[in-house]
Amino acid sequence: MNNSNNRIVTLNQLKDSDQITRVPTRDTLKDKLNQQIIDMLEVDGRLPFKEIAKTLEISEGTVRNRVNRMKDAGVLQIKALVDRSAINYDTDSMLGIKVASNSSPSEVAKRLQDCNEIVFILWVTGRYDLLVEIASEGDETLTRFLEKHCFNSNDIKDVEVMKGLATFKNQFLLKSHEKF
Repeated sequence: MNNSNNRIVTLNQLKDSDQITRVPTRDTLKDKLNQQIIDMLEVDGRLPFKEIAKTLEISEGTVRNRVNRMKDAGVLQIKALVDRSAINYDTDSMLGIKVASNSSPSEVAKRLQDCNEIVFILWVTGRYDLLVEIASEGDETLTRFLEKHCFNSNDIKDVEVMKGLATFKNQFLLKSHEKF
């Protein structure tokens, strides 16, 4: 038997080289290195793994493996985010939605979440069940959205449309970095 391909490897070496198959969990966010990688990707989601590795003084493969594990675990998605206020849509509206008794806020939110006009859905307490922000090219687009997705829908009891007049602050993307 030829032993030239066999070598003794310690468990720590295997862990460092990411050759152990790990089951990704949501606890991966508690890992300091993972959090450093996420912090860098939040600033620029297109940042090359090579640059992240150089900054953090780790191998490019370690960055790639960790990012892939976090994606597999469902704790990391790399997507383009559009700051709708910077685009200056003609119509920015908030909808206060009361859900019908035969449905639940999560069911209505799930039905609405893929609508391109919607930029924000929040389950709330108080007067409404859901607050939904709509950004559209104009009143005609807003009207079509309301007719198609809200009015005459069995899962919505009532909807109040609050049309935006002016935006004074929109800092949703920056809030994720602050510690409360």
